Amino acid sequence: MSTTTPVPASSDVAHLDFDIHPKDFTHWRLEVDGDVARLVMAVQEDKGQRDDYVLKLNSYDLGVDIELASALNFVRFAHPQVRCLVITGALDRVFCSGANIMMLRSSTHAFKVNFCKYTNETRLGIEDASEHGHFHSLAALNGTASGGGYELALACDKILLVDDRSSAVSFPELPLLGVLPGTGGLTRLVDKRKVRRDLSDVFSSIAEGIKGKRAVQWDLVDRVAPLSKFDEATTEEARALADTLPELPAEQAVEPDGARPVFREDGIDYDHVRFDIDAAARTAELTVTLPENAGPKNAAEAHAAGNAWWPLAAFRQLDDALLHLRLEYADIGTVSLHTRGDPAVMLAIDELLESEQDHWFVREVRNVIRRVLKRLDVTSRSFFAIVDENSAFAGTLLELALAADRSYVLNDPDMPVQLGVSVMNGGAYPMGNGLSRLESRFLGAPERVGEILAKPGLMDAETADEMGLATSAPDSIDWEDELRLALEERASFSPDALTGMESNLRFAGPETMETKIFGRLSAWQNWIFQRPNAVGESGALKCYGTPDRPAFSYERT
Repeated sequence: MSTTTPVPASSDVAHLDFDIHPKDFTHWRLEVDGDVARLVMAVQEDKGQRDDYVLKLNSYDLGVDIELASALNFVRFAHPQVRCLVITGALDRVFCSGANIMMLRSSTHAFKVNFCKYTNETRLGIEDASEHGHFHSLAALNGTASGGGYELALACDKILLVDDRSSAVSFPELPLLGVLPGTGGLTRLVDKRKVRRDLSDVFSSIAEGIKGKRAVQWDLVDRVAPLSKFDEATTEEARALADTLPELPAEQAVEPDGARPVFREDGIDYDHVRFDIDAAARTAELTVTLPENAGPKNAAEAHAAGNAWWPLAAFRQLDDALLHLRLEYADIGTVSLHTRGDPAVMLAIDELLESEQDHWFVREVRNVIRRVLKRLDVTSRSFFAIVDENSAFAGTLLELALAADRSYVLNDPDMPVQLGVSVMNGGAYPMGNGLSRLESRFLGAPERVGEILAKPGLMDAETADEMGLATSAPDSIDWEDELRLALEERASFSPDALTGMESNLRFAGPETMETKIFGRLSAWQNWIFQRPNAVGESGALKCYGTPDRPAFSYERT
């Protein structure tokens, strides 16, 4: 899974491969039969990312979840005919026991939080495939699903539990570990499945969980089936889910080929993305470069281009860079976002993305872009968009500037800078709060959104500043000094305080299940993971699996 490239000193893991082909899976088996696919969890105990823990009882670490995310992406593109994905386990009486406790106990705090964030994004990907993609999902729990295992099931459209008198669903984190389900479980329990608050309270306090008909009565699962009829019930439920979606021919498949990063000592290179690191300054630059021309003129040509079509390739590479930034460069706190190329090219690509959105391949590419932008939204780094000469912040790429915490636009008549607006800025890529980035930006002046969208095409720096698309628009005399001071100031602040500030400011407006999950993950789970009751020498997480009982401080804070 890892390369031999030297890893930065600040990293918790070796360089990771976030694009695993199913033929190279270690912990999952993907089986496709017509329009139903089965993803079977068969975790290899001795194949964890590190050798200081064993992945017993289908527990998982980051490597297991990377394979899960890769499988979801693979099905979306390589098997467009699939209309239902069944997720089940290979072990007797065990579906999944959740995140590996020994792995969590021995990991750094930063890694734990980013691990939880990644696993939640993967489960959001399951939900996204149902809402915007071409397949629904069924969790066929062949045994007990505890902690993160039940959180995985909660992400699916339906949950089927085997009724064998022993298998249960449970959230044992509170009674056993002194922490919370780190992948949005509590929020999904009450917001998605709408389990009663009092029953949720009892359920989350019982380590052994709830099984059988009681799990159905409490709305924790949708159906139970005895072991003798479990396979039959799984087939029945999968068929019912598949038949709710339109059919797509299998011959249209486009098999993903990965982001193909090339690591160097001070960054990562891709075909269309460049990631440059200044370790001493604790800053980095992410640059996305457009092709010379828009390429395909219609959906058929885009489909024929497949993985090479620029919007798909570039955003997969941007996604890969963001994941490496999170998990391998913990000391990098401020990232400058740059774009290069002709903004008119981006506007032309956007025309195809909009006009051909009914074609499954174009729709899936739009889905990729939306999910990558959401990953940027919840990445705990400060992002400054730098709109200077040769920039191409237009349409879909303008979303990067709108996602940034600040945008600096060079306003100099001798070096003309243009930003561009397209129909894709009107809601094609909603944030976790359900609003477009323009709507979130102008929450207090909603009329401004309509004014901006009414002027599609390119605008100069002065107009962009007047329309509110720039945080600051200095001329060339002040440009270098203003950027330098802004970056130096940002790097001097407390990273903890910045993460809290950014998480509060980025999601204005309505609260959704998604914003609740990430808000609570960034705040409460982040806090609990550092408290002595969980990770102190006598904390519950430290004592788990030992003869020692945890010693709590009973002060409520």
